[in-house]
Amino acid sequence: MSQKVHHIAILTALLILLGGSSSTAQDITFGGYVQAMPLRISAELPEPIGEQTFWEYRLQNRLEMSWRPVSMLDLEVVGHTRVRLFAGDLVRDIPGYADIIDTDDGYADLSRMVVETSDVLVHVIPDRLYADWSAGGWNLRAGRQRVNWGINTITNPNDLFNIYSVYEFDYPERPGSDAVRIRYFLDWASRIEIAAAPSRHGLRESVIAALYGFNTRGYDVQLIAGYYRNRAALGGGWAGSLGETGFKGEVMSFLDAEKPSGRNRELSLVAAVSADHMFEGGLFTVAEILYNSRGGLDNFGLLGSPLSADNPSVSTWQLSAVLQYAFNPLLNGSLSVIGYPDESGLFLSPSVDYSLSQNIDAQLLAQFFLGAEDSPLANAGNVMMLGVKWNF
Repeated sequence: MSQKVHHIAILTALLILLGGSSSTAQDITFGGYVQAMPLRISAELPEPIGEQTFWEYRLQNRLEMSWRPVSMLDLEVVGHTRVRLFAGDLVRDIPGYADIIDTDDGYADLSRMVVETSDVLVHVIPDRLYADWSAGGWNLRAGRQRVNWGINTITNPNDLFNIYSVYEFDYPERPGSDAVRIRYFLDWASRIEIAAAPSRHGLRESVIAALYGFNTRGYDVQLIAGYYRNRAALGGGWAGSLGETGFKGEVMSFLDAEKPSGRNRELSLVAAVSADHMFEGGLFTVAEILYNSRGGLDNFGLLGSPLSADNPSVSTWQLSAVLQYAFNPLLNGSLSVIGYPDESGLFLSPSVDYSLSQNIDAQLLAQFFLGAEDSPLANAGNVMMLGVKWNF
């Protein structure tokens, strides 16, 4: 797609979101936030850079807008745009750092680096841009959206369309996909979904899947079958409780659609089971066990670690726990711990959130990767971040 066509597509989408002679102030809603984040990053990078400590300064602005063009029709047009400014050591010292940021895996490449100098980068990308229509038990959503099929809190192998990384601390909204999604609600607890996310790189990178969800004996269950990046996918998940403890799980199997030259088709399995519990004193805990038969990633780093539904972890086995506690209505703390037994590694992420005012929050967060000398976690890097966010 040419540069001119990209600009026309973006302009057309903005005009659709902003315009319409029949719209009124009640038809359009705005929101978003501005967040400032200085970061301290310690990492061992390939030579000639080597092991260094970097300071980076980020400023991100999220704009969220929805528009209902016809009050009598259940139609909504939604657009969310992410604007980020980067400055500091990484911009100056890391070759190709702008290319790492300026990526868009959607069918339409809407990612734009609007400012690129030796000291400053400004990146813009719409991560939600869709139309949503409902009638009776039907719902149709087309465009850049989040097709959220995940159930677990930490790892989601059921999330075929837009799996996210638990290590990405500055993106709570999580990525979306350029997709068409059709849902039909059979009753209050049952639904059928079909979704397709074509890739601009061809069918081999596309995702097409169907989901059937229902409730039985107090458990929400979903069954999934589809085509995932040239692999057949089959699995499902559940969410329920054992007494006062939540009990969830997701399982997916993947089989190569074609036989690779010189070897058999690979059959892989990803399964994650979790439990969550709220204690009387206000402590909320989540524990999860993940099995990934593909064995995880050979290389892992803070500056880019592609995860996928059929390979969503650093290691074959992954043991995770999250603890959250509200010290008072203004102060919250959390601790995330992930162990990688077969890779002799550990991830620790403590954080503290404090409400400065009704619309302003502050967060102090750290990420520490620990590992044996031969572990992919050994050189993954550590991060400390202080963020201040203003919501509007």
